[in-house]
Amino acid sequence: MKTLYFKFIMLTIGIMLLSGMLSFLISNTYYQQKLKPFNDAKNTQIALDIAEFAEKHPTTDLKDYLENLSFIGYQLYLVDTSRKGTYFGADFRVKELPNSTIDQVLNNEIYHGLLHFPQETFVTGFFANELRNTIGVPLTHDNKQYALFLRPDIKLLFNEMHILFGWLFALTIILSILMVLISTKYLVQPITKLTKATNSLAEGKFNVELDINRNDELGKLAKSFSHMASQLEQFDDIRKEFISNISHDIQSPLSNIKGYTNLLGKDELPSEDKEKYIAVINGEIERLSTLTKQLLLLSSLDQNEDIMKKKSFNVAEQLKELVRQYQWAIGEKGIMLSYSLPDFEIVGDPLLLNTVWDNLLTNAIKYNKENGSIDLAIAKKDSSVIVTFQDKGIGLSENEIDRIFDRFYRVDTSRTHSVEGSGLGLSIVSSIIKLHNGKIDVISEENKGTIFSVTLPIQ
Repeated sequence: MKTLYFKFIMLTIGIMLLSGMLSFLISNTYYQQKLKPFNDAKNTQIALDIAEFAEKHPTTDLKDYLENLSFIGYQLYLVDTSRKGTYFGADFRVKELPNSTIDQVLNNEIYHGLLHFPQETFVTGFFANELRNTIGVPLTHDNKQYALFLRPDIKLLFNEMHILFGWLFALTIILSILMVLISTKYLVQPITKLTKATNSLAEGKFNVELDINRNDELGKLAKSFSHMASQLEQFDDIRKEFISNISHDIQSPLSNIKGYTNLLGKDELPSEDKEKYIAVINGEIERLSTLTKQLLLLSSLDQNEDIMKKKSFNVAEQLKELVRQYQWAIGEKGIMLSYSLPDFEIVGDPLLLNTVWDNLLTNAIKYNKENGSIDLAIAKKDSSVIVTFQDKGIGLSENEIDRIFDRFYRVDTSRTHSVEGSGLGLSIVSSIIKLHNGKIDVISEENKGTIFSVTLPIQ
């Protein structure tokens, strides 16, 4: 995967190279189409002016005159009819010049070497220090015929080309800015989409779609964002279901309490009915108290891991004590209980873990069959201890297994003979086990039973 950093670096380098090349090509086109003909015409006029001055002043020493001109910044080559030539100024790197060209100039024709020099890059074409890359004009002095070839020297050429170099630099900057603006849009566009999607989430619209298909950090961010939006949508559904369930679980006992309180207010109420109604009211109050305690415990588990008070304790002794507490409920339902609980010392919060065992055992009793069975076991595996609760009860469907740790979720009441509960017990169990860095596994089959396996680190 190409990272955003790598893409940014390569994009910057690419912009620099491309803008430089484009600027060079544009400048070269300008040179070939505009500057080269202008330079040829300008230097042709200068050569003609030199020739005219020499012709009008036959007494002037021609060589001294041309030597002075070379000091100004020109390279000159003067050749007579016998093809004897003299150079003035800086030396030419290439001195080859066809005799036909010399004859052409001696025959009063102008040679446009600057204009017709091979159409190559402007650096080669403009600065090539060759005798062919000159202007040739006929020159008559003291009744003698000459051919004068002229071109600006390097220093003079640089002075003349500073405008072109300025345009080259300006074009490079302008093109770079344009490319940066275009490329920035490519980089910023997914961020803009993510910003809009974030605003949608803030407004409670969780169904957002991001068409960002990139193999970089922004692509990973878009995928993570979509996953987060999906999770938030699920959490929002859970929140709504939570509010609905908690409202029902509070409203139901309150309605019962209100109804039976009204019955208690009737005159001549038999004492037997009165005791019965009071027992129902106390039961509903206990139900509300249990629900409140569970909600407070869940809130504490969610918000503060510091509620744990860890210490070393014997988990087998804790389980045996719990079994003794529920012996009456087990016997009342005719359930056969067996256990294998060898002594194991673990480090954890005994009160919170007792809540785990209490919930799992009460569920094994509650959802068991008449004359069913429960088996408890403790086993050591590597540096962990595994506590197993196995029952031969009504079991769970695959859909129920996926949701039993959701808050307020209850199994199908049509299979539980109207057994009631808050639906918070297993959610509390899951939270406590996570706080202890453990895990809980469920294996179940409908009408055959369920196995809960809790794995906890010994230390």
